[in-house]
Amino acid sequence: MLCTHPVCHKLQFSFAISVGLFIMISSTQLYVLCLLSAVILSMDTSSEKLAKPFVINTWPFTNATVAAWRALQVGTAVDAVVSGCSQCEREQCDGTVGFGGSPDERGETTLDAMLIDGATHAVGAVAGLRRVKDAIAVARAVMDHTKHTLLIGDLASEFAVEMGFREESLSTPASMKKWKDWISNNCQPNFRRNVSPDPDSHCGPYKPIKQSSQMVKQSVSRPRFSEANHDTIGMIAMDTDNNMAAGTSTNGATHKVPGRVGDSPAVGAGAYVDNDVGGAAATGDGDIMMRFLPSYQAVESMRQGMTPADAVAEALRRITRVHPQFEGAVVAANANGEHGAACVGFEWFKYSLYDVNGLRLVDVPCRSSAEEHKPPLHTLQKSAKKPGSCL
Repeated sequence: MLCTHPVCHKLQFSFAISVGLFIMISSTQLYVLCLLSAVILSMDTSSEKLAKPFVINTWPFTNATVAAWRALQVGTAVDAVVSGCSQCEREQCDGTVGFGGSPDERGETTLDAMLIDGATHAVGAVAGLRRVKDAIAVARAVMDHTKHTLLIGDLASEFAVEMGFREESLSTPASMKKWKDWISNNCQPNFRRNVSPDPDSHCGPYKPIKQSSQMVKQSVSRPRFSEANHDTIGMIAMDTDNNMAAGTSTNGATHKVPGRVGDSPAVGAGAYVDNDVGGAAATGDGDIMMRFLPSYQAVESMRQGMTPADAVAEALRRITRVHPQFEGAVVAANANGEHGAACVGFEWFKYSLYDVNGLRLVDVPCRSSAEEHKPPLHTLQKSAKKPGSCL
């Protein structure tokens, strides 16, 4: 039986690394070696197709994957994405989704989320949502109960309260400690530039500086968006009617300038989906990604005949040609169930998937930005057998 306890979802794959079982099939006296080891965890599945329906999401947030899969058994792809992202919001996945994470310069946590229906192209999104924990559900309310696409800030919070959501603080002792530690460390790392005092060594308040050599110097440094600060869950689902949906949820960049919004609630940046083609979702440096719409680009490349793996690699190459220090990843699945991902700058990237064959994690080797400029990149997709498959 699949373990879905919050502790299990971080351990259930890695715990099996050193376990091996020999099983005798008595009727034929054959011995089958089933190694739940690094070999199994690196099994090539580049030609694997997902059976329909399916769920796929960024990072090993497997409880979210399971929640979305369960929703698919009785509901639509849109229902599944909302259920999966909501699970991550409740669990505060890695501190980068939901309440109590990524405090801004003032110590406040705000939330961004987006939901896209691949059949109708209806979209609901919120950005800079304050004092309401259920970001993806509020995005669903924007989709279902307005003719708009995106609501922001305090007015998005007012709308959420009108729709029956509870208003409460999004801060926690942990998020406040992170903010206070940042203040004690002279507000480092820092997203400001071209201001005085020097944001590389001082806290604000800041004032703009005129064009100068100091301005150029300040433009060089930038906080890292690493696998420890990947700032989103992106999810794609297909239901039994072959309808697709995609969505995102995040609390944004840690120590961001108040009011900052990244790629997650931006259509085509954080995620995109089209029933006729497939869907994609991105994670990483959202300030850079939203300038290139990598999820939209991946879907359009699949429309032109690229495999998901090649499509996401091409989307990332377009970014790294301009921003060679970029860090991020994109995952995609087409309408036939083929899937793939590519990443650059991270030390590692994994994505989760679930279909009738069970829950699996896919390990994607990341390339350096320099390698992204080499000839066409075909990402290697690696998958773990579902837990218990050999037991």
